[in-house]
Formats: sequence, C-alpha cells, structure tokens
Amino acid sequence: MEPYIWWAVAGITLIVVELTTGTFLFLILGIAALAGAAMAYLGFSLWPQVLAVVAVGGAGMYWVSVRHGKDKKNARGREEHILDIGQMVELESWVSEADGMAKVRYRNAVWDAHVEGEHPPGGKVFFIRSMDGNMLHVASKRPART
Repeated sequence: MEPYIWWAVAGITLIVVELTTGTFLFLILGIAALAGAAMAYLGFSLWPQVLAVVAVGGAGMYWVSVRHGKDKKNARGREEHILDIGQMVELESWVSEADGMAKVRYRNAVWDAHVEGEHPPGGKVFFIRSMDGNMLHVASKRPART
C-alpha cells in the first residue's frame, strides 16, 4: 500500500477521534498527518514527510497554546471581578438620573456606573452587582453572596 494512504488513514482516524473528545489535540495531529499524506502523494521521501508532519503539528500546537493562554488570562480576570461583587461604592455625581447613569468612586478611582432598580433620593452608597468592562452595575441593596 502507498505511504500516502497510511498517512491519510492516520489523519482521518485522528480527526474522527477528535470528534469524540472535543479537544484540538487530535484535530491538529490529524491535519499534520494529512500534510504528511500530501507530501507522500507528491513523491517526497520519508524525511520530508516527517518534517511536514512535525512542522504542521508544531505550528498547530503553538497556536493552541497561545490561544489557550489568552483564555486563561480572561478567566483570571473574571475571577478577580467576582471579588468585586458586593463591594460598596460611593456616588460621585449623576450623569443621567432618569437613565440610572452615574459616576461612582471605587478603589480610589471614578467609574461609570449603571444604577439598577430603585434608588432612594439622596442615596450616596451603592453595591456592585456585576461588571461589564469598565462599567459597574450597582444597586442600593447588597447582592447575596453565592
């Protein structure tokens, strides 16, 4: 049997295995094996085939590790926001009281805030319910801890 058929069977098998696991590992290895199949089909000897598999597989693994690293940074950022939930903020000024938009002081800085629910007239203290980028969503009642 021709070498490119072996590479293709290995590549397709790895891609099918990927469909059952849900990770990118087997998909990358399957694509790398298909690159080896292409090199074999074009008539290259074993070493260029192996180099193609290593190059494609290495590039794919690098891409996934960089992508995974970004996801971890985002997850860490979300965990930090969890610590902010329930913290007290002080009203600095209203941007639009009718729309519930205000400036609040939190961590010794002024933040944009959206005041949710009813807010008592003259109320100066709010509690963080959630964060959306640089926007704090606050309310006059402290949220329950989960």
